[in-house]
Amino acid sequence: MSAPSYADLKAWDHAYVWHPFTQMQDWLQEDPIIIARGEGNYVIDVNGRRYLDGVSSLWCNVHGHTHPRLNRAVTEQVNRISHSTMLGLANIPSILLAKKLVELAPSGLTRVFYSDAGATATEIALKLAFQYWQLRGETRRTKFASLVEAYHGDTLGAVSVGYSELFHHFYRPLLADAVRLTPPHVFRFVRGMSAEQALAAAQAEAEHTLARQHAELAAVIIEPLMQGAAGMWAHSVEYVRTLRQLTRQHGILFICDEVATGFGRTGKMFACEHAAINPDLFCVAKGITGGYLPLAATLATEEIFSAFLAPYEEFKTFFHGHTYTGNPVACAAALASLEVFAEEQVLERLQPKIALLTQRLQGDIAALPHVADIRQWGLMVGIELMRDPDKKIAYDPAEKIGIRVIREARKRGVMIRPLGSIIILMPPLSITEAELSHLLDVVHTAIRTVT
Repeated sequence: MSAPSYADLKAWDHAYVWHPFTQMQDWLQEDPIIIARGEGNYVIDVNGRRYLDGVSSLWCNVHGHTHPRLNRAVTEQVNRISHSTMLGLANIPSILLAKKLVELAPSGLTRVFYSDAGATATEIALKLAFQYWQLRGETRRTKFASLVEAYHGDTLGAVSVGYSELFHHFYRPLLADAVRLTPPHVFRFVRGMSAEQALAAAQAEAEHTLARQHAELAAVIIEPLMQGAAGMWAHSVEYVRTLRQLTRQHGILFICDEVATGFGRTGKMFACEHAAINPDLFCVAKGITGGYLPLAATLATEEIFSAFLAPYEEFKTFFHGHTYTGNPVACAAALASLEVFAEEQVLERLQPKIALLTQRLQGDIAALPHVADIRQWGLMVGIELMRDPDKKIAYDPAEKIGIRVIREARKRGVMIRPLGSIIILMPPLSITEAELSHLLDVVHTAIRTVT
């Protein structure tokens, strides 16, 4: 049987597939790029055209596509068993991975609860925090605090604490109220304060809000150092430390969502390491398997875990689970990815790349007349475009500036993705310096051409 043609695939995609975060009216008018395979830091379409993967296939690919070590680990595990439930059973890869995650994660996190996506990892953290306080008898602690324009996934609990007006306004009647803390980025970029003034203002607001509402708060949840889907809103180490200190002071649990920032993206294995802080609950996904398979984990302290221990008839169990929890193939891929981190000295070899990226961003990219702001932590970058940066006049959404920029980049063999008028860069950690230079050359040209 012959392989389907591009025309067939396009027709079937347009007839049957609903793409995420995509205005389908526009999509149905386009010739889609249909990816057939990957090789190193490139994805290759059905027509054989290669594209540098400048966003790590939505922030999850770490070591490049078809890495031999990861391929081998997945194949070997499939030949043993592809899946068995963790409800009443255990499996070898999930045990080995849990041990490794506890060893790598910030100290004090001792228990691993598996799921399958970033949203489910944060949903689990919220439910654990809520039930923990109920079991402790502090039944007033039913609310959560999060940052303005946070994003923690698209399930309803995650949306409640990670509300984005652009993404979620239709679901507002379904959501629980959360307490919002204004991050430094808003004070700096939106309100025109210096970085120092913005940090002080954000710290003061957090101190006032948490002092006033601590008795009803179960937890504070943040994306440490970088709010990804907000448009790469960067925070300082000092701000993260302040929130951790305030949660300790007021007896509030602290949840760090490292779904996007984990596994080397900020230059360390986890963003929390920059601030030397230890959360009570810790969420990871995306890069955990090197971008191979869906897997997520929520790590908890022994204190939280112990609150759920009781005789069976008291029903203090954490009644939550997923069919593919702790899937052996995904866990095998994650273990292989962590082995690659060690064997290939990934984090050590990352530092010159981060330096090159910083130099180029602050040099020729920042000099472009319509670049209003550049936000970076490690290999996580947001480049905000505005019609008039000095007067903070944005482009009209109908101009589709971000979409036009990424289309220009695609013409030049580079895949990137926008968030409105913000151009997002998050290449695989395995990107070479030559490939990184090419990525930045193309981004520079694409922005200049469109604006």
